[in-house]
Amino acid sequence: MTRDDLAERAALRQDLVVRPLLAPAARVPAGAVLAVCVAVTAIFGVLYAHQSQAGWLDAGVDARVRSLLAGHPVLLNRIALLGSPVPMIAMTAAMALACLVTRRWRGALFVVIAVPLAEALTGWVLKPLIGRTLHGYLSFPSGHTTGVFAVAAVLAVLLTGPLRPRLAAPVRLLCVLAAIAAASATATAMVGMGAHYFTDTVGGVAVAVGAVLATALAIDRFVPAGVQRKPVSAPIGSAQSSSLRRVWR
Repeated sequence: MTRDDLAERAALRQDLVVRPLLAPAARVPAGAVLAVCVAVTAIFGVLYAHQSQAGWLDAGVDARVRSLLAGHPVLLNRIALLGSPVPMIAMTAAMALACLVTRRWRGALFVVIAVPLAEALTGWVLKPLIGRTLHGYLSFPSGHTTGVFAVAAVLAVLLTGPLRPRLAAPVRLLCVLAAIAAASATATAMVGMGAHYFTDTVGGVAVAVGAVLATALAIDRFVPAGVQRKPVSAPIGSAQSSSLRRVWR
């Protein structure tokens, strides 16, 4: 048996231990951030319920953003596409698949619950309940912003928590910052296009981050970490999947 085979078996034995999504020390701060997200969503929801005009926060921000980006309609449309259904499904599926390939079952469960939950809260619950409109369409919270920030928040949990892959810390940090930058660009594009008020995007961020943290806390609470049952036979995989598992460990 080669040294690589021994290392592979040792890594597989390590994967028998189910790690939580959030480190114990991160749970109280996560709960505090979740409370802030709920408060922001509730306050804005009350302030802008059944309105069809910009609020005092929107008045200055919206005009400035739209004036700065007025000459780039094509670019704004392309950026905004990140939050549309097809890219959202693709990004969610890619994260879930990466977790499955690397035997992070808890991470896969987290991905397939957190992102759809955030989208459902925005589109099916909060928008009809709050009833704020822009150009005749329900606008609060922003669905595009909710989606992209949910993906960014999920990625941040996976890359910084106990399930993080064996990548250098600067690489993981760069990935998280890139995801946040892309999400922020999408939210800015929605305001620049006149598709949302600034506070709609703030609400979308709050819903996304809150839903992701609530999902992580709930999974860690109700799906206890422990030891998985050993598989009956060794997993069959290609060289590519084996190398990917090594990276994510």
